[in-house]
Amino acid sequence: MIKELREKEKQLKVRDEEQNRKDIDLKAREEEQKQKELKEQRRKNRELKLLREEEDKLKELEYIKIKEWEEKFDRDQKLREQEEIRREQRLIQKEMEKRAKFDEIENNSNKPVSGLEKFDIDKSKEN
Repeated sequence: MIKELREKEKQLKVRDEEQNRKDIDLKAREEEQKQKELKEQRRKNRELKLLREEEDKLKELEYIKIKEWEEKFDRDQKLREQEEIRREQRLIQKEMEKRAKFDEIENNSNKPVSGLEKFDIDKSKEN
């Protein structure tokens, strides 16, 4: 009986030790799995970060291109407006020159008439 008890105790002790080893092994595998998952998560986070950075760079480039296009458009628009103003000023200048010529012709046409009258008077004096 004592032998049997000792044998049972040995078996229990062996089972206990075996269970402890299994528990330790399980904990080690769980820890290993956790480490793998953490490593994978870090890798995914790095990939996402790189992807976001690339997207941000592309957005920034697009923003810069749009800004440059807007600035170019504004410059071109300003040049067109200035050209239109110059065209209008030339038209106004031409109109003013035409009026000045017209006024001059009108003034000159009045003067020769009076000059002709004097001339006619001089002719009549000779006759």
